[in-house]
Amino acid sequence: MTFMTAADVTVPPPEHNSRTITPVILSGGTGTRLWPVSRASHPKQFWALASRQTMIGETLQRATGDAFVAPIVVCNQAHRFLVAEQLRENGCEDGRIILEPVARNTAAAVAAAALLAGESDPDTLLWIMAADAAFRYPDRLPAILEKAASVAREGYIVTFGMKPDVPETGYGYIRTGAPLHPDRVEDGVFHVARFTEKPDRLRATEMLHEGGYLWNSGMFLAPASVMLSELEKHAPQVLDAVRSALANSERDLTFRRLETASFLQCPNVSIDYAVMEHTDRAVVIPADLGWSDVGNWNALWELGDKDAQGNVTVGDVVLEQSHNCYVRSEGRLTAVAGLTDVVLVVTTDAVLAIHRDYAQDVSALVARLKIANRAEAEIHNRCYRPWGFYEGLIQGERFQVKRIVVHPGQKLSLQKHFHRAEHWVVVSGTAIVTRNDEKLMLQENESVYLPLGCIHRLENPGRIPLALIEVQSGPYLGEDDIVRFEDTYGRQ
Repeated sequence: MTFMTAADVTVPPPEHNSRTITPVILSGGTGTRLWPVSRASHPKQFWALASRQTMIGETLQRATGDAFVAPIVVCNQAHRFLVAEQLRENGCEDGRIILEPVARNTAAAVAAAALLAGESDPDTLLWIMAADAAFRYPDRLPAILEKAASVAREGYIVTFGMKPDVPETGYGYIRTGAPLHPDRVEDGVFHVARFTEKPDRLRATEMLHEGGYLWNSGMFLAPASVMLSELEKHAPQVLDAVRSALANSERDLTFRRLETASFLQCPNVSIDYAVMEHTDRAVVIPADLGWSDVGNWNALWELGDKDAQGNVTVGDVVLEQSHNCYVRSEGRLTAVAGLTDVVLVVTTDAVLAIHRDYAQDVSALVARLKIANRAEAEIHNRCYRPWGFYEGLIQGERFQVKRIVVHPGQKLSLQKHFHRAEHWVVVSGTAIVTRNDEKLMLQENESVYLPLGCIHRLENPGRIPLALIEVQSGPYLGEDDIVRFEDTYGRQ
C-alpha cells in the first residue's frame, strides 16, 4: 500500500491553547461489504486493511500528540475488549470507552461523547471521526486541522469535505456555499449550501463536472458546547434520551456502559440528518487528503500498490495471466490464472469471488447467509476474547479441536461445563491450570485432562503467549455450555 503511517505525522498544538481537542472515534460499524474478513464479531476497523496497522489504530495515531487530550471511543459493547486492546497498543490507555447497548446511529454516539467531554471541559473541541477511514496523504492533515480548529473556536461546526476525483456513488456530497469570511476568500472556508444523498452514476458525473461539490467524509470539528446546543435545538429527543442513558450509566472496569432503557428511546438517526442538514453553524473546509471510507473490496484495489498488470495482492498469492484483480489470502496458498477485474478473498472458513463492479453487492450476499442462519455471516472461525483468542481446527461427531492462545499475564474465567470434557496440550509457553482443588504448572508438550463437570481455569503466568491445543468431547459442544464462577473481565 502507498499510505503513510499515521505515526509519521505530527499534529502541532493549536496556537491559542494546547490540549483542547478531544478525539471522538465512532466505532459502531460492521463493514459487511468487506465480508468475509469483516464480520460483526470482528469488523473492519480491527483489521489491517489499508496499511500494516489496524484501521482504528491508524485513527488513534492521527489523534495523538500535544494537540489532543485522551480520546473518547463509542462502540458496541460486544467490541469493548477489542477497543481497549487497541487503545493499549497505541499508547492511549487513558482513553474513555462508551458502550452502546444497541445501535442507534451516529447522532446518539456524538451526543454521548459531547456530554461526557463537556462534563470536564464544555469548550473542548470535539474532533469526530469514523474508526475506519484511510488517508493517502496524512501529512496534509495537520495544516487542515489547525485551520479547522481556528474556525471551530468561532462557534462553528466544521466538516471536512474531500475533493472528489471520480463520480463516486457510494458517498454523500456537500455543496459549498458562500465563503465564511468574504474578505478572506483565500482561507478556503465555506458555508454549507446543502447536503446531497448518495447519487446515481449520472448525477455523480454531473456534480463532478459542475464543480463546487465535495465528498461528505463524516468528519467534524466543533466545541462540545456548540454541538450540544445544536442537538438541543434540532434533535432534542436524541439529546434527552442520551443524557438520561449517560446519567444512569454504569462504570464497568474501564468502560462507561450506557443505560439500556433510556438509550432505547433514542431515535435512530445520523448526525448529518439530526443536526448538520438543519444547523446554520455548518461550514466546510475542502481537504485533499486522499480520503477513503474503505467501504468495499474495490476501494482497497483502488488504494493498493499494483503490479505491472494492475493486480493488488495480500498474503500467500500466486498470479498468472491475470489483470486488475484484488486477491487476498488470510493464510492459505491462493493461486489465480486468467482472471480480469476480479476480487478473490480467502479466509480459513469462507471464500468470496466477485467481479469488481459488484463490490457493493457483498452486503446482499451476507443478508442471504443470515437468512440461512449461517454462522459465517457474522462470526469468524477465530474468536477474540479479552484474554487472547481461540480458533476451530477440526470438528466431527461428538468432538472438536481448537487452538487457544492466551496473552501474557491473562487468564480465562473459573468455569465448568455440563456436557463436555476437555484435554489440553501445551504447544508453547507456560500454563497454570486450576482443576478443582489442584493447581498444575505445565510446560511445552505437557498435557492435562479435565473431566466433565470439573471446575477449571487456564492462565498464562509467563512473558510470552501461551498456545495450546484443546480437544473437546461430549454430546454437546456449544460455547453456551459454560458456567462462570469468577471472571477477571466481569462477564456473566
